[in-house]
Amino acid sequence: MEQWELIARDSIRDLVARYNANGDSGRFDQVMELFAPDAVMRTPMQPDKHGVDEIRTIFTDAQDTLSEIGGGTPKYIRHHTATHQIDLISPTVARGRCYYHVIMEHGLDHWGRYIDRYGVVDGRWLFTERTATMDGSIPGGWGHQFGHRGTDR
Repeated sequence: MEQWELIARDSIRDLVARYNANGDSGRFDQVMELFAPDAVMRTPMQPDKHGVDEIRTIFTDAQDTLSEIGGGTPKYIRHHTATHQIDLISPTVARGRCYYHVIMEHGLDHWGRYIDRYGVVDGRWLFTERTATMDGSIPGGWGHQFGHRGTDR
């Protein structure tokens, strides 16, 4: 393995970790810094979002929904990712997939997969595409209201 491959893999792992930590903490400006300007994000609950301004609405809408159904901001929400597979296509393009599960005050809420494409923009690895699937959710949980639409991607 060449040095650029090690650097790319570690940078991409850090990218995914920052997405989880910043999103869960409501630091949406920092989350938007993780996306290429023309990135695309897909979720089971909304139409595809193109560009960082549209992608931001995924997070602000989720924050609003959590506030409405929970009577205020939840004590915490934690996304955990595992089994992160990274396929390097070139020194500036990669794709990946990982499992996630979301823990909230009541325990496990929902789970699924992220299917990603990454690219180097201005010397930094960023998301160029992110697809979030939902494989399951607990009845009555936040994720349950979105339904469950798994995919074999």
